[in-house]
Amino acid sequence: MINIVRTTLESAVRVFTGPERQRQVAALCYRDTQAGKKVLLVTSRGTGRWIVPKGWPIKGLDDPDAALQEAWEEAGVESAEVVADPIGHYKYDKKRSDGEVTPVKAQVYLAEVESLSESYPEDHQRERHWFSPDEAASRVHEPELKAILRDL
Repeated sequence: MINIVRTTLESAVRVFTGPERQRQVAALCYRDTQAGKKVLLVTSRGTGRWIVPKGWPIKGLDDPDAALQEAWEEAGVESAEVVADPIGHYKYDKKRSDGEVTPVKAQVYLAEVESLSESYPEDHQRERHWFSPDEAASRVHEPELKAILRDL
């Protein structure tokens, strides 16, 4: 009986507040060039959409270091200077391979890239490319991430 009441209340809360979101960490990787700032985007493995490197928090790492770990695995960022506090967040719905959708809130950490590796864990699964912040904003789908990129 208690479980039925709890489930009913949780469902009612979601109707008014939206679904509870899982937390991820993201690295907004950039470099300064003579033409201005450039932002590093990668393609997602599933849909091939342009995204910033991101993933679930990693046990034993603080959030900025976990974001850098994702930048290494997904984009080959060997070394970068990361800002300790998030510069913002964005929400999206993560579609899993089993068809389930998980609402996610990704905290974004700014990372100035010092070097990239040609070989990295997901190099055969993703593309990576440097874009101006405005062009990067036009390539991603999430409105809050677009705003973060444009503010860069």
